[in-house]
Amino acid sequence: MMTRREVLHHILALAAWGVLNPVLSRSGSALAGDEPDGVAFNKEWLRTEAKRLAEADYVQPAAKLPAWVTGLDWDGYQSIRFRDDQALWREEGLPFQAKLFHLGLFFKHPVTIHEVADGLAKPIHYSKDLFDYGKGVKVPGKVGDLGFAGFRVHAQSDWARDVFSFLGASYFRAVGGSKQYGLSARGLAVDTGLNRPEEFPEFRSFWLERPLASSEAVTIHALLDSRSIAGAYSFVIKPGDVTVMQIEAHLFPRKAIERLGVAPLTSMYQFGENDHRVSDDFRPEIHDTDGLALWTGTDEWIWRPLVNPPHIRVNSFLDENPRGFGLLQRDRDFDHYQDDGVYYDKRPSVWVEPIGGWGKGSVQLVEIATADETFDNIVAFWNPAEPAEPGKELSFKYRLYWGDQPPFRSAAAQVIATRIGVGGIPGQKQTVPSRKFVIDFRGGRLDQLGKDAKVNAVISASRGTVTAVAARPIRELAGWRCNFDLIVDGKEPVDLRCYLADDQGALTETWLYQWTPAA
Repeated sequence: MMTRREVLHHILALAAWGVLNPVLSRSGSALAGDEPDGVAFNKEWLRTEAKRLAEADYVQPAAKLPAWVTGLDWDGYQSIRFRDDQALWREEGLPFQAKLFHLGLFFKHPVTIHEVADGLAKPIHYSKDLFDYGKGVKVPGKVGDLGFAGFRVHAQSDWARDVFSFLGASYFRAVGGSKQYGLSARGLAVDTGLNRPEEFPEFRSFWLERPLASSEAVTIHALLDSRSIAGAYSFVIKPGDVTVMQIEAHLFPRKAIERLGVAPLTSMYQFGENDHRVSDDFRPEIHDTDGLALWTGTDEWIWRPLVNPPHIRVNSFLDENPRGFGLLQRDRDFDHYQDDGVYYDKRPSVWVEPIGGWGKGSVQLVEIATADETFDNIVAFWNPAEPAEPGKELSFKYRLYWGDQPPFRSAAAQVIATRIGVGGIPGQKQTVPSRKFVIDFRGGRLDQLGKDAKVNAVISASRGTVTAVAARPIRELAGWRCNFDLIVDGKEPVDLRCYLADDQGALTETWLYQWTPAA
């Protein structure tokens, strides 16, 4: 079994080298299956198929690939390109085109891909004629139907660059207006952050509905399977400055699952303004996203800055019928990253909007230590309180928003920066060691307050003593700054909470942080 880190490393490495987003030109199409008739297909059939699959014993997918495919090295696999003149829906002149990924290297489990038109599904067959192969790839004269590793979709607004892709396990990604890939989403997470290997459910089959000439969205269906669970998924994906995915999932556990992760998001955080533990780099910050945002069922807005911890840690944020959550890249200033290669300032944020009541549960944040920016070490997902047990169906509907800014935001001021350093007053010797926390806020009613306004910092700590509390406007920030010192003994983590308020109530969202003194 591959570890979580290996799976994520392979997918991210391919993205960095452009395999997930090659530049292709336009041409014709020749991808239709050769069956004269298709097979009737709809969402209810897929749901029934997932239920039937879960009632049967799990069958591990066999990686029976020919030697010329299993023997592909990095350079060989990267040299394989899908031919742009073979794109699905190209000949029909439709507003979207689908292009397929070849098997090999890290992607050894074939997925079946079908086209659905007029309610009938026909398989898309592999042919070596669909791909251009590099000079170092020796393709036999006769090749069978290998299947594919995944697919990507392009839109007529920019045929050169894809707008979303599905590749590897149940991973998928999308871009917003910046056309920049960043964090990933997954169909499902199983036992993430436990003291045993994580299970990676896989999308085994896809059904791509042929769009209409007037379509602004693409509909994709997928069948998910793993040792513990099977599921039926439907995606309605509308690209744009904010790409919106409406997702419907029906899940059927084969066995009890300790930690089920619904709508999981996967990102990378190596270091930033609040965490310089491993920052031996010319760039000031390296991260795809810098915080977890929560909009709770009680209408509280929470901002939790991300951390690259010394050891794996899991935080749970209990809630009932959450309004939404997301991993966001709030900092959009190039100067804060100085990266002209992968442009972290342009990475998309992703917001999860539940549709219908999700009941009781928790948003869980998993942070894993990493010294390498090619490893995704952050995962956030919804963990329902209702147990995932055999014979039970769990259904979820939600939307994912991919773009610079989430579609919803608090009317209160937002956290724009978190900084941590040595406590006390410069030039004065500390009698008791402390750490200083500095939090900057901007927006909401804060913008309307004068410099003499009475603003209180409401701060609490799970242990230790909070001292030297201050809140004041900073003209250069066009916002307000709160700072305080924390005096604490021992090496156990400390949970911190802070917001600004006046006599009318809260002025800001709630800042949460977990600080580990040993770090």
